[in-house]
Amino acid sequence: MFERYQTVKLYLLGKTNEDIALSIGRKESTVSTYLRRYRQDGLDGLEMKFSPGPPEQLSKEQQEKLKKIIIDAVPHDVGFTAKFNWTLQIIGEYIHREFGKTYSLRGVSKLMHRMSLSYTKPTYTLAAADEEKQRLFVETTFPGLKKLRERRN
Repeated sequence: MFERYQTVKLYLLGKTNEDIALSIGRKESTVSTYLRRYRQDGLDGLEMKFSPGPPEQLSKEQQEKLKKIIIDAVPHDVGFTAKFNWTLQIIGEYIHREFGKTYSLRGVSKLMHRMSLSYTKPTYTLAAADEEKQRLFVETTFPGLKKLRERRN
């Protein structure tokens, strides 16, 4: 808004559109748009309107299908080599493969948010880990490694 008001102030002080454009770092066409709105509607014409953005690429039905797949299946079930974890990249590839739409990672992230899905980085656990060896590592080996590192620093 400051930029728009500044444009009007400079205009009222007699500056040319070219000078105003240089002052505010915009194109002359932008300056002309601001001034045309000001002449038509006064300061109210300079108000910034909310932009809803582009229309959604996936229909509501496609979004529901995608959400169901993400909730009920793992990537491996639908043909990906990743066995357990959906990532934004895999979801984007699935959308492209199934619906022919291309999303950036940020776009996939926003889509997940709109569909009330969240994601976290996976943590890995060893399914066949030996509990006794794990306990021994935590209680004996790891503290020793930690002390060795502290001595080096």
